[in-house]
Amino acid sequence: MGFVILLLLLLIRVFRGPTLFDRLNGLGLIGAAVLILLVLMGFINGREDMYLDIAVSYAILGFVGSLVIARFLLDDEKIKK
Repeated sequence: MGFVILLLLLLIRVFRGPTLFDRLNGLGLIGAAVLILLVLMGFINGREDMYLDIAVSYAILGFVGSLVIARFLLDDEKIKK
């Protein structure tokens, strides 16, 4: 229940964040909370191996997504100069 409240607060930060970096930080934290939920679901259901594989894949996708966004922001900053 605590994670659901945390996710809701992070969603507020993502949609109403004062800066772009606050929003990106909120998205990263949401990704981390989802990873924790996946691992906990694996332990609850007794299928740790399956859920852990899904969590690792999700973490890799989140990391690659962060790199793409950072590259986009870097290119956008070069264009403005």
